[in-house]
Amino acid sequence: MTASRAEAAYSRAVTAFSTPTLDLLHGRFAPFVVASLSILFTADRASVPIAEAHAELTEVLDELRAADDDEDDRRVPAGSGRDVCRHWVRLGWLVQQIDDDVEVYRLSAHAVEALEIAGRTGGGRTRVSNSRVRTLLEAVEHLADSAEADPARRLARLHEERALLDAEIARIEESGHADPLDDEELLEEAENVLHLARELPADFTRVAESLKAMQRDVVAHLRRDERPTGEVLREYLQRAQDVMQSTPEGRAFSGALRLIGDPERIDALNDQLHTLLRQPFARMLDGSRRAELDAIGRRVELGVEEVLAAQRRASHVITGQVKTHDPLRDRQIDDLLRDVIAGLHAWSGAGSVAEPVRSMPLVDLGHLRQTSSDVRPPGAPAPLADAVDVEFVDADTRAWGGPRYAELEEYVAGLGEEFDLGTAFAHAADDTRRPVDLLGLLEIAHRNGMSEGDDVSVVVALRPDGTTRRFAFGAVTARTTKEEAHD
Repeated sequence: MTASRAEAAYSRAVTAFSTPTLDLLHGRFAPFVVASLSILFTADRASVPIAEAHAELTEVLDELRAADDDEDDRRVPAGSGRDVCRHWVRLGWLVQQIDDDVEVYRLSAHAVEALEIAGRTGGGRTRVSNSRVRTLLEAVEHLADSAEADPARRLARLHEERALLDAEIARIEESGHADPLDDEELLEEAENVLHLARELPADFTRVAESLKAMQRDVVAHLRRDERPTGEVLREYLQRAQDVMQSTPEGRAFSGALRLIGDPERIDALNDQLHTLLRQPFARMLDGSRRAELDAIGRRVELGVEEVLAAQRRASHVITGQVKTHDPLRDRQIDDLLRDVIAGLHAWSGAGSVAEPVRSMPLVDLGHLRQTSSDVRPPGAPAPLADAVDVEFVDADTRAWGGPRYAELEEYVAGLGEEFDLGTAFAHAADDTRRPVDLLGLLEIAHRNGMSEGDDVSVVVALRPDGTTRRFAFGAVTARTTKEEAHD
């Protein structure tokens, strides 16, 4: 082996390990990251509101930290759930976006792929089964048939397939029953289906992220105003078409879109999955794989919804940019920002002196409104009447008003130097024993100085209509006069 081949292989390996996918699986906290992301995100929960994700991850961290496990391989990062999630966003494992005016987290394509790798590795050994080999052979055969240009060979292949089908039909009609595969072979088929289904979410997420990348590029080109708007939009439409036709992820999405476009196909798929789960071989699958098999249809639907949402979001952002794009205003803002930055650089130099502002610039008011009205301010309103001059037409109106401070202060003045507030309220006159008067009495006690005890005082307040209300509060010892402050 030459040195150049070794260096090239090593360089490819370094590049692979620098991706967020392998960085997630190779990091110190990889088991915690895989476990936490698998808890937060499921087949039926592709996005999680940011506040909920922070709270749930904090619970996971607290539970693992309180487990009192001495195993060396349990490593939990420091910080709260919010800190950990923000760190994962910076590493490219989580993506922030807004869904229906709610800010949510979604798994990035790298995180989805890492979870798939961890799931396949932790789910048991990968077997070279009859189902998996047959899938490969059928794919190669389909590829060869699609590339076959000789009509004679194509017809021979079709006649051979028809002969096999006719023989199978005759055998079933003669015997009257079909011979299904044994449970071990059906289990291998189910594992192969799960293996194929695990690859779909990462493909969908890659298509959605490629649309987001195109959105950012288009908006950047529009803001730079380097090319005509029509040319930029034509390039965006061409790239969007290329994504769907020239990449494996795009072709997977196109096939899924054709499937999801026919509701009968989805209903048939769900019915087939439910029928399979009722078969005897399904009992050989553990609970997680049974749930994963049952969620295949939902996983396809969520993946398609994710890509379509990315398309709608990109179209909305680009449309808004085209409508509000003003090259002249953008250039003015850019020039202003450059002047500010240049001024800051000039001021931050060694030995630089900033000239003081000796006078404020004059404001150009322009043409002021002219009016012939009196410029003098209006006269002041008449003063309010004193409280002693107020006449209450209806006594009941006064009874339902606020605390009677004057009567309460006069009553408190005759209680001695200190008094218990609950006892004082219980012995007050009926017209000053309303619920609001209890508040007024507390206010006076607080103003003069009071101390709270450990006991509970219970008093009965008398409302103006004759009904009573019971109140309980901490025992309060109040002063009759305000305590003087001592230096």
